[in-house]
Amino acid sequence: MNTYLGIDIGTSAVKVLLVSGDGTVLDSRSASYGTDSPQALWNEQNPSIWWHSTLTCFDALRERNETLWQHVAAIGLSGQMHGAVCLDSNQEPVYPAILWNDGRAHKESADLNRLCPDIGYRAGVPAMPGFTAPKLLWLHDNEPDIFARIDKIILPKDYVRLMLTGACCTDVSDAAGTLWLNEAARDWDDDLLSACHLTRDHMPTLIEGNQISGSLLPDIAKRLMLSTDVIVAGGAGDASAGGIGIGAVNEGDAFLSLGTSGQIFVAKAQHSANPQGYIHAFAHALPDRWCHMACLLNGASPLLWFSSITSMSIEQLLGEAEATDDLHRPVFFMPYLNGERTPHNNPFATGSFEGLTAHTSRNHMTQAILEGIAFSFRDCLLALENANTHLSSLGAIGGGVKNDYWLQMLADVLNLVIHKYDGAETGPALGAARLAILSHTTHSIDTVCPSPAIERTFTPNAKRHQLYAEKHTKFTALFTALAPTYG
Repeated sequence: MNTYLGIDIGTSAVKVLLVSGDGTVLDSRSASYGTDSPQALWNEQNPSIWWHSTLTCFDALRERNETLWQHVAAIGLSGQMHGAVCLDSNQEPVYPAILWNDGRAHKESADLNRLCPDIGYRAGVPAMPGFTAPKLLWLHDNEPDIFARIDKIILPKDYVRLMLTGACCTDVSDAAGTLWLNEAARDWDDDLLSACHLTRDHMPTLIEGNQISGSLLPDIAKRLMLSTDVIVAGGAGDASAGGIGIGAVNEGDAFLSLGTSGQIFVAKAQHSANPQGYIHAFAHALPDRWCHMACLLNGASPLLWFSSITSMSIEQLLGEAEATDDLHRPVFFMPYLNGERTPHNNPFATGSFEGLTAHTSRNHMTQAILEGIAFSFRDCLLALENANTHLSSLGAIGGGVKNDYWLQMLADVLNLVIHKYDGAETGPALGAARLAILSHTTHSIDTVCPSPAIERTFTPNAKRHQLYAEKHTKFTALFTALAPTYG
């Protein structure tokens, strides 16, 4: 019996799944790490932490599953998108990886939009600081000696691929988030590269997510106690990998992801750009498929922040909020701890509480944080509707979907049915494993990528939706009033 590995290189941890040939999760391991923020708006990581954390997970899985490990046939990769991993001619990083939530390249984003006024249609979305292309312009303008040493630019998951196979390669769904991919053509865009002082020679080889990118290097195979016949699939950016894992592969399939960041993802059969609302019209990880995404820079991360400063576990905070649930409490939280993308494109937006009084308690503040994130998802949903993408239900994936109280709140705020799937927290790692299976077998996409069994369905409550709609109106007015103070 063949087994497969799915790796997700996240912002705060690596997660690795061991799955059977039919996609059943047999075991999983994760390893956490931190982010460096040397200046305001900066977020960086040393690529070596992804590789060493992956090895830690591999070793743990092998020790716990010696027989199953011997039958690993293919590996799939997923990872945080938009990161700039810059390599020299010896394939060594010349600078820390600049992450998706780094906001330093705001000037360069404006420059790129001015230089390439049709970028939103060619690359699927206008330039924003979190994307890879503006980061390279920032390096060109601020670190010219570093920029001159760059031989290749790859994405976070592809650094792990490089360590595994020696191949400098990426898939189209991850390349979509660079702003250098022509989304309709699924190929590098020479004009967009030139605007960043780059050429195709700086780019990794492009493949589809279910294609083979290479096989294990002999030294790595020996280290992992695996065969050099083990192949590595193209993989996917984490958003598309999440879609693969939840079965969102055909027109209209949709899900909500609630991790460090947040997304509403809708699979599309054709490419159609709508840059006005900062909707991401990207290539999906499977051939001849695309997607629409509305992306939040602040998913569950504000809740993690509140947990750290209150020295309370997230479970304790959620329990308190649920026990004292009160929609009439006039406390609001603006959840923009890392700026915001859809629909505001404002890297300078900040977080704040509004409506605090001497009677406000911690549980009210937790509820306001949950609502603020839910209201941001409603902003995303409205942007999608303005782009003629209309939904009646959503699947839910990511670490944040473990809590039923929050999922019911999201259903009420969005006025959508939300399905919680078995194993929903596996997220992109399962999608990566499914892509590994597709790369190694002749099984059909529909066979390998079904939707998981529904664990619970959350139906919106009409009365609560109306109350939340009124609160969302006030939330929107608060953002409008505060926006001039950002930056």
